[in-house]
Amino acid sequence: MKTRTLGKNGLKVSALGLGCMGLSHGYGTPTDLPDAIKLIRAAFDRGVTFFDTAEAYGPFKNEALLGEALAPMRDRVVIATKFGFKINANGAQAGVDSQPEHIRAVADASLLRLRTDRIDLFYQHRVDPAVPMEDVAGAVQELIRAGKVKHFGLSEAGVDSIRRAHAVQPVTALQSEYSLWWREPEQEILPACEELGIGFVPFSPLGRGFLTGAINATTAFEPKDFRNIIPRFSPEARQANQRLVDVIGQVAAEKKVTSAQIALAWLLAQQPWIVPIPGTTKLHRLEENLGAAAVELTAAETRRIRDSVEAISVQGDRYPAHLQARVGR
Repeated sequence: MKTRTLGKNGLKVSALGLGCMGLSHGYGTPTDLPDAIKLIRAAFDRGVTFFDTAEAYGPFKNEALLGEALAPMRDRVVIATKFGFKINANGAQAGVDSQPEHIRAVADASLLRLRTDRIDLFYQHRVDPAVPMEDVAGAVQELIRAGKVKHFGLSEAGVDSIRRAHAVQPVTALQSEYSLWWREPEQEILPACEELGIGFVPFSPLGRGFLTGAINATTAFEPKDFRNIIPRFSPEARQANQRLVDVIGQVAAEKKVTSAQIALAWLLAQQPWIVPIPGTTKLHRLEENLGAAAVELTAAETRRIRDSVEAISVQGDRYPAHLQARVGR
């Protein structure tokens, strides 16, 4: 597995990471603990050194899973986790909270669950409008000085928030959704990252599975699957968006690779400081995704894919309204 560097302070990670959320949160029935541990360790054995989690995934269960799975190889991996949500006694999210005292409490709790003495990359999960970004960055800076955190990150933040945070404590990475069916970061976010020397970590790089070609208008999701409430995953939107999958599939067939590998390889071709974190619960999908790191797209192929998808109007919002209000702040 090739490596890439996030930010200006030398955070070196595998070119593809593993998004671990889906193992215990968001996509229906959680994976059994032994199988989840086996998958995470299989990723490491295949060269993955970058693993993404959050206290909100489960909640708490995903961090504990990652801590157990990676304990034997802790010094050879980079663990990213997140703060920024209130979680009530019933385990449900209850809004955002990035008060400095809350950030400190989350860090200490995450360290215990992750079975480690430092968090390699600590993201603010969502911007908290009630707390100045300078205060958030200052709180993380204190954790860095204390040795509990190595690098500061933001997730789904807008350009103004990024600049304000970066002025206090250098931001190593921004994590936001980016894929061939959600290219909004290209407008302002990616240019700002390039200017400031911030790495970019696309989540849902396969369009929550849609870009793989394994989902169509008739696919039925489990009752607790997050995609049931996403407008872009309504049957009508899936049918309309099939054109995008067909374009990717055509290129994949010509290259004799899979649609997922083309979608990931296209992201990798955009910038050397972009590190996608596809998630999966299946070993064969893990191996397929990691194979994308070896797929070389020429400049002409990259332009052709871009031109083809730009001619397609993707249908459906990527979040329901109450969740969309939390992003881009």
